[in-house]
Amino acid sequence: MAAHASSAEWDDAVNALGRKHPWPSFAFLLVLAVGALLRDPAPAAAQTTDAAAMRDIAYGPHPRQRFDVYLPARPKGAPTIVYVHGGGWQRGDKAMRGLIEAKQRRWTAAGAIVISTNYRLVPDADPVEQARDVARAVGKAQALVADLGGDPDGFVLMGHSAGGHLVALLAASPAMAREFDVKPWRASVLLDAGAIDVVSRLDGGAPALFDNAFGSDPAFWRAASPLHQLQAKTAPILAVCASLRRDSCDDNRGFVDKARGLGGRAELLPKPLSHMQINRDLGEDNAYTREVEAFLRSVGVPLRH
Repeated sequence: MAAHASSAEWDDAVNALGRKHPWPSFAFLLVLAVGALLRDPAPAAAQTTDAAAMRDIAYGPHPRQRFDVYLPARPKGAPTIVYVHGGGWQRGDKAMRGLIEAKQRRWTAAGAIVISTNYRLVPDADPVEQARDVARAVGKAQALVADLGGDPDGFVLMGHSAGGHLVALLAASPAMAREFDVKPWRASVLLDAGAIDVVSRLDGGAPALFDNAFGSDPAFWRAASPLHQLQAKTAPILAVCASLRRDSCDDNRGFVDKARGLGGRAELLPKPLSHMQINRDLGEDNAYTREVEAFLRSVGVPLRH
C-alpha cells in the first residue's frame, strides 16, 4: 500500500485482510494506525457550499470543544441533524474532507440545520468523557437552534464509527443527557458504530486501537459499553452496519435487539459497503441515503424531498 493511501484504500485493505486472516490483520491495522497518527495532516475545511455556516461555536473551554453549524435558507422551525465524526477515539475532525460536505449540502437543501461537532480525544479524554462532550455539544446546540428559530425538539444524533459509539453511549445513558440539559431527541443514527459491546470486544485481547481508548479495567469497559449501559427505552434507533466487515452487523444487531426488548423502536440496516463507504456515501444521491431519510421522516423529522 502506498505511504499516503486514502482513507477508503486503508479501509478496503483492512477489510480484505480481515476476511482472509482476521487475527493477523490486527498487527497490520496497528502499523497503519501508527503511520496515520504520524502523518495525519491538519483537516481540510468543508468545501464551499450554498449553506450559511457558523464555525467553531464553543461548548467548552478546550479547543476541541467546538462545532460548526450549517443553516438552511429558512431555519425557522427546522429540524437539526448533529453529526459526530469517527477516528478511533484518537483522531478525526468535524470538517474532514469527504465526510460532511455531501450531508450538509443535501440536508440543508431539505430544510434541516446540520451541525458537525468535535470532541476531546484520547489521551485528553477517555470515551466516557467524549460521550459527555457530545452531550455538552447537543445541549449547547439545542439552545442555539432555539435562538435561530429552529426546533430544539427536532434533533437527530448521528455518528460514524467511534462517533457512532459515542452517540449510542449517550442514548443509553439518560443521566448523562440530563446532566447537560439535553432535551429528548427524535432519533439516533449509528453509522457502522464501533465497540457497541466494549466488554466482548476487549475481553480476550483486542487491537491496540481499542486498548489505547478503553484501557484494561473491566469496570470501565462496562461503563463505556452502550450495550451494557442500555437499560431503558430510548429514542428510535437506526443502526447501519457494513455487511462487508467481520462482526459489524452482529454487534449492532445485539444493541438493536436489546433496545426493542426495552420497548423502543430500533432497526438494523445492513449495507454491502465498507466501513468508510457507510459514512462517505451517506448524503450522496443514492438509494442508501434515501433509506436513511425515509427512517427520519417516519419518526417525524420533516425533511423536504
